[in-house]
Amino acid sequence: MEQIVFTLILLVALGVFAFTLSKIIAFFRITKPAYPVRDIGKRMVMTLQTAFLQDKIFRFPLSGFLHAMVFWGFLTIQFVNLEMVIDGVFGGSKSLAFLGFFHSFMVGAADVFAWVVAAFVVIFLVRRVVLHVKRLDGKELKPKNHYDAYIALGLIFVLMVTLMGKNIFYLVSQPESLAGAFPVSSLLAPLFSGVSAEGAYMVYKGNWWAHILLVFVFANILPYSKHFHIFVSIPNVFLSRTEPLGQLSNMEKIQEEVKLMMNPDTAFAAAPENAAPERFGVADVEDISWKNYIDSLACTQCGRCTAVCPANITGKELSPRKLYVDIRRRMNEKGPGLRKNKDHNDGKMLIRDYIKEEEIWACTTCMACAQECPLNIDHPAFIVDLRRYLVMEESKAGAELNAMFSNMENNGAPWQYSHEDRLKWTE
Repeated sequence: MEQIVFTLILLVALGVFAFTLSKIIAFFRITKPAYPVRDIGKRMVMTLQTAFLQDKIFRFPLSGFLHAMVFWGFLTIQFVNLEMVIDGVFGGSKSLAFLGFFHSFMVGAADVFAWVVAAFVVIFLVRRVVLHVKRLDGKELKPKNHYDAYIALGLIFVLMVTLMGKNIFYLVSQPESLAGAFPVSSLLAPLFSGVSAEGAYMVYKGNWWAHILLVFVFANILPYSKHFHIFVSIPNVFLSRTEPLGQLSNMEKIQEEVKLMMNPDTAFAAAPENAAPERFGVADVEDISWKNYIDSLACTQCGRCTAVCPANITGKELSPRKLYVDIRRRMNEKGPGLRKNKDHNDGKMLIRDYIKEEEIWACTTCMACAQECPLNIDHPAFIVDLRRYLVMEESKAGAELNAMFSNMENNGAPWQYSHEDRLKWTE
């Protein structure tokens, strides 16, 4: 009966998660192509360094160490969770014990990390609630964003406590037939030696069920929270751009037009006469690429990008983190309508209704935000796409840019002098 109940709960959890995932995948179908995913070897090395070894996260040494330990602990504990799922479905106990030393090592590491992660989660909560670290706050973060963080951290803490209780009372209830290593729990188990084997087993099963049920609940809450990055961060790093920072992509249609002007004999595939012209740049979520959307799902809202942004530091409107918070909010708002009708219009746009023009033009494209982002999100590339829409679709640009455009049109160069007068500055 216990196996049947567990299997039914597992199927419900997987079904709910699959339903949520199907909605997110449907949003991806709204987006535009980004770039071909090549250089697999280079991407694997980048993923190892940035996603698994957390090289960027250590630029903030203390918080980086805390986050890296929680991340590595999370990965390790998944081995125990997998074993619990197998045990629950097939009615066994320690189903992966046949792996021998590897099983003992992983179970032992999870036993240690349960305490480490619980302690560090408390520190994270103190940093948010008591210390009010500046980069963890911002105008783009609504109360819901903070509640998401508190709920997620609270659930993680309870998950670790139930794992501790499961391990300790497993040792108390079955001292003669153990599978796995328990470095910390073995030190604490003697404190409960007065508990009967039957009582200890009941407490063990209570913690076992509480832990695995919380895993299922947590997994289904994550897609609606910023902590969805737990699932998306590693794929996002693997799929990130491999070109040097600052290398902006060309717009193919414009590039073709320039080549055609330079060489009219060049043949290009003609577009159908009745084809609607493509929009230049990004104005709303139907214009973003799949990479922009996965960036918004992967963003941890850690604020490292905004903390190093010179525009933000000097008091300007721009907050790089806000761009991806806005993409996700806008997709959740307009995406369902676009799924039903690709021409859906709710009277709002990502530009102006979510992202102000002042924010877009404040960026200096210095790449500090992209350099610091622990998930390799390329904020300036997205900002340039927003600018492309304003300039090429609405002819809106700052006075300095308009002056430069006029000079290029009249003088063939960005400067205000004709080509005959360009060396007069030497006089």
